[in-house]
Amino acid sequence: MLITILLLIVISSVISYCLTPLIIVLAKKYNLVDNPKIRPHPAHTHQGVIPRAGGVSLFLGIFIPALFFLQFNTQLVSIFIGCLLIVLMGLWDDKKHRSPYIRLFINAAIVLLIILSGITPPYITNPLGGILHLDKYFWSINIWENSFVFYPFSSIVAFIWIYWTMNIVGWSGGVDGQLPGFVAITSFFIGILSLRFAAQDQNQLQVTYLSFLTAGSFLGFLPWNFFPQKIMPGYGGKTLAGFILAIISTLSFSKLGTATLILAIPMADAAFMLIKRILSGKSPLFATSNHLHHHLLKLGWGKKKIAIFYWVISAIAGIIAISVNSQQKIFVGILALVVISGFILWINLLKKIPVNNTG
Repeated sequence: MLITILLLIVISSVISYCLTPLIIVLAKKYNLVDNPKIRPHPAHTHQGVIPRAGGVSLFLGIFIPALFFLQFNTQLVSIFIGCLLIVLMGLWDDKKHRSPYIRLFINAAIVLLIILSGITPPYITNPLGGILHLDKYFWSINIWENSFVFYPFSSIVAFIWIYWTMNIVGWSGGVDGQLPGFVAITSFFIGILSLRFAAQDQNQLQVTYLSFLTAGSFLGFLPWNFFPQKIMPGYGGKTLAGFILAIISTLSFSKLGTATLILAIPMADAAFMLIKRILSGKSPLFATSNHLHHHLLKLGWGKKKIAIFYWVISAIAGIIAISVNSQQKIFVGILALVVISGFILWINLLKKIPVNNTG
């Protein structure tokens, strides 16, 4: 099994790494670039013209080896259709800069596709003890002599979790190397935890493989995105990251608590910014320059330092996640969210100083 895991990570890393220079060339040729002078953006932390469209190499780094290592079923087909739609939407946004309302609507449609394929959590851990069975209540619907079962509570939790995660993970991707690093770490630890059940369930083995393929693809992309970045993930790459993490955590016997713990910084940062913008009467859908990494830049942190800070916190959280049981994980996750939220609040209260765009 160890050899297989290493093989999955290495193959997906090599594919992603080797395809990215080609994507850089094509992005420049077709003007899929981020130029702050032409398209100013409040969340920008870079200078100069940087190719976008990194989601293409990230997607192919997962999809190509999946053709050889995974056994495709209805759920896997729907997952990769969703991934493809996200990447295509990202290219569309890279070229035309679409409205966030259009992007959110398309994201919602993709999540509904995933739920209709049966990807929903059957249960979640109760913080007070025991299990909350989300599939206890269901509706059976007969259409054209075919019976379909709909689980309302599982579907609602799945929609909220996947939609939230796929939209907010990218908010913590504004600094060179920041996003691919913590996404690779998160998917790696979800894969490790999924291994506990893989021997008993063949379907779980597919999820485990998908987790390691994801880790490898983002790891292979990292050298091109690390400071000074040669390419950006783009909207497609960032949304793809959140989408895949939400899916594998849902399928890995509901490892929602694990993903929340490892993604404590992006989760807390997103929640803080949403609350702050709503209370100030501003739309939470439009970009801002007040995320945690922006404040750290203003405090004089370099981009490399910020990226590594995110990686280290994610790795520590991952180690904790594989060391505690489900109930303990929830309390640790809540504690982490509270501590990080307090840190973000403290950073927000510090005196602002000019942004430092050095590495």
